[in-house]
Amino acid sequence: MPIYAYECRSCGSTLEVEQRMSDKPLSSCPKCRKPKALIRLIQPVAVHFRGSGFHVTDYSPGASAREAKPSADDVCTGNPASCACSKED
Repeated sequence: MPIYAYECRSCGSTLEVEQRMSDKPLSSCPKCRKPKALIRLIQPVAVHFRGSGFHVTDYSPGASAREAKPSADDVCTGNPASCACSKED
């Protein structure tokens, strides 16, 4: 579920709330309890590209001549603690 950030126009406090995209935005501030004081803030999304399958590795000049090399995180060493397939997000 996405995490939305809100700011109160009355007291200036900020909060982050985990909500479904279909949920209605919050409107009352939990700190000062003023109705219709919260506004939803716009935040950048964190994205981390790893491995092959992206424009830089697949469509750059000479991409067909070279293979994508697996990163150290993608290689299984036999140790369950360091194995990429056993990590939980």
